[in-house]
Amino acid sequence: MESVKSQSYEVHIGELAKAALNQHIAKSSYSKIFVLVDENTKEHCLPFFKKMFDGSVDFILEIRSGEENKHIHTCLQLWEDLSNLDGDRKSLLINLGGGVLTDMGGFVASTFKRGIDFINIPTTLLSMVDASIGGKTGVDLGSLKNQIGVINQPQMVLIFPEFLKTLDPRQVKSGYAEMLKHGLIMDKAYWNSLAEKSNFTDAACIQKSIALKNEVVLQDPTEKGLRKILNFGHTLGHAIESYCLDNHDKKTLLHGEAIAAGMILEGYLSHELQGLSKLSLDEIKKIFLTHFEKVDFTDDDIDAILQLLKYDKKNSHGNVNFVLLHSIGKAVTDIKVPEELFQKAFAYYKE
Repeated sequence: MESVKSQSYEVHIGELAKAALNQHIAKSSYSKIFVLVDENTKEHCLPFFKKMFDGSVDFILEIRSGEENKHIHTCLQLWEDLSNLDGDRKSLLINLGGGVLTDMGGFVASTFKRGIDFINIPTTLLSMVDASIGGKTGVDLGSLKNQIGVINQPQMVLIFPEFLKTLDPRQVKSGYAEMLKHGLIMDKAYWNSLAEKSNFTDAACIQKSIALKNEVVLQDPTEKGLRKILNFGHTLGHAIESYCLDNHDKKTLLHGEAIAAGMILEGYLSHELQGLSKLSLDEIKKIFLTHFEKVDFTDDDIDAILQLLKYDKKNSHGNVNFVLLHSIGKAVTDIKVPEELFQKAFAYYKE
């Protein structure tokens, strides 16, 4: 399986990943090697990692899993751990976990001693096809997603599809949403093939999604223009995710579940504002609702979700900017949406 070359690093898959890691460690003079895990990856993934890693790990750092722990207080704990264990600027941090852990681990490494090397080993489908590319690191501010962070590249990203066997089906489907998004914004043929697939976790599909995202990031590393298309479904999706995370009477949604709802909603806005055909819109809705349970939104929920849009990272000069679809496979950025269309979009979703 061919590796994918991003800005200053490569994404290696399977046996190539194992070889790349051991070669890198052998030629690097790291003073200490730390591995960051959560309780799930400690149990299910760390034993596999130790078997295929020829080097020695100096310390295992552990945090609690879940988006609710992706905040600065966890970072403070990790910075203190690294300092107390005599971590220095020649240390390496290996992040073994899903997107929450690799986002936060990358941020901790990027800021400790003004930056130490880190390697990401994503263990969920979502983190493999999304967080593995682009160098975005960071944490949430309260329930607001990814408000604090930096863009900084790892030494490498290592993909082991075996880890997907440790996940429950809901976690796997969360990553499927991001894969479908890659097709919607860039590649209609990929969208069509994914929509019909019963097995979307094979290495070829994972590599294709990584390559599509990488194609965008290489052209626009710091999200000044084209890279914004990767946010399709995320403006409303992140608001939905934050709202559900912050309200205990609502079911907490995984990232992909919230983004799936966001893509239907923003698909409707695309139909109204960018000429996405009704046929394509209905196809998008059908595919996502086939795989993702419909979220129940009350009128009060919708009002609260729309209030959260003002915190979206893509906002500029007081405007909420959307990524919309002109057609399946072609996205457009920086679209302003009239407020009256939001209620119509939710009404279409609820139909």
